Amino acid sequence: MSSLSDRRAAVRPRNAMSVDVEDWFQVQAFAGTLSRDAWEQYDRRVEASTDLVLGLFAAHSVRATFFTLGWVADRHPALIRRIVAAGHELASHGYGHEQVSAIGETAFRADIRRAKQALEDAGGVEVRGYRAPTFSIGARTPWAHTILAEEGHRYSSSIFPVRHDLYGAPDAPRGPHRPCPDGVIELPMTTVRLGNRNLPCAGGGWFRLLPYGPFRMGLRRVNGREAQRGIFYFHPWEVDPGQPRVSGAPRLSRFRHYTGLARMEGKLARLLGDFAWGRMDEVFAEEIAG
Repeated sequence: MSSLSDRRAAVRPRNAMSVDVEDWFQVQAFAGTLSRDAWEQYDRRVEASTDLVLGLFAAHSVRATFFTLGWVADRHPALIRRIVAAGHELASHGYGHEQVSAIGETAFRADIRRAKQALEDAGGVEVRGYRAPTFSIGARTPWAHTILAEEGHRYSSSIFPVRHDLYGAPDAPRGPHRPCPDGVIELPMTTVRLGNRNLPCAGGGWFRLLPYGPFRMGLRRVNGREAQRGIFYFHPWEVDPGQPRVSGAPRLSRFRHYTGLARMEGKLARLLGDFAWGRMDEVFAEEIAG
């Protein structure tokens, strides 16, 4: 006879857990402060922080999708192999964390092609998913989903239907959709509709800044009243409170980046326990196949 917890798990809708694998010095918030040309000089902490995430997922029997920079794969191939060996999906976050809307069609194609090759060489598996750095796919990049399909990807998770000063497409559909008929399916970040606005219900930054309760309530509403599956994401550097401090960055950037780092691991553990989670390609298998 199954236990009560087993029966509850069986009826809980499964959401998609995802990780954007990049190092602390590669974030968009510090792009105007830390030179891309100096990346090789900085202390790389992505391997240790991602290993911590892998351990957290293993403790909760969660398989997730790791949207990983090709830059990281070229320098930490053993980490990529550990991600794959643990049963997680390996997906692309592009190569050098450049915003799609800033680099244009030709450079975008070269970037995702280079990233896909680096990830597949390191992981030994096909890479089908893609997430744009800083959710930089939207109205200004109508060509992006078609190029992704042409380069062998099957889905994108690159749109956040909220208003934000760095990203956001508030008028985009909140659920899976195909922005163009010859492009890949788009699986947008989870939001909760309140009045005429979408409120974020995904993302490490929002998750660190806000109390846990609103996130739990929002995801329960998405799973229950809306009968939809959610998507959550965060970064490995968000469970690394000991990372270097960038004193020269703008005050707002420092506030967004460093607030709540010490509490993040514990909050993630609660989230992993309160909901059922899986890989993007499993939770949305039907949409991706279609």
